[in-house]
Amino acid sequence: QVQLVESGGGLVQAGGSLRLSCVATGRFFSDYGMDWFRQAPGKEREFVAAISWDGDSTYYTDSVMGRFTISRDNANNTMYLQMNSLKLEDTAVYYCARDVEPRRPALTINTADLRSWGQGTQVTVSS
Repeated sequence: QVQLVESGGGLVQAGGSLRLSCVATGRFFSDYGMDWFRQAPGKEREFVAAISWDGDSTYYTDSVMGRFTISRDNANNTMYLQMNSLKLEDTAVYYCARDVEPRRPALTINTADLRSWGQGTQVTVSS
């Protein structure tokens, strides 16, 4: 049973940066693609970024393209989300999740394909 724990959130001014981490317990972290999602108050949870099991492929939602970078360190069972040039609209609880299928050939952003959601970390961007 894998558990995911996010950290790194906080309060930051617009234009600032934060780096989120997602640490996975359990085995075979390196066999699974991983995703970041976020949920703002009163809104649906939305996809942010995805990374393949080997780290070779990444995908971003348009609103964070060029500002956010997803990466992973398989040796330490950790995934990251570097967030630069933060905007007010980036304010949300950020969640990481793991793909249910090992070594999926393509990235997935479908929540039906994801399991083991973390508890989330709050990111608040102020003006």
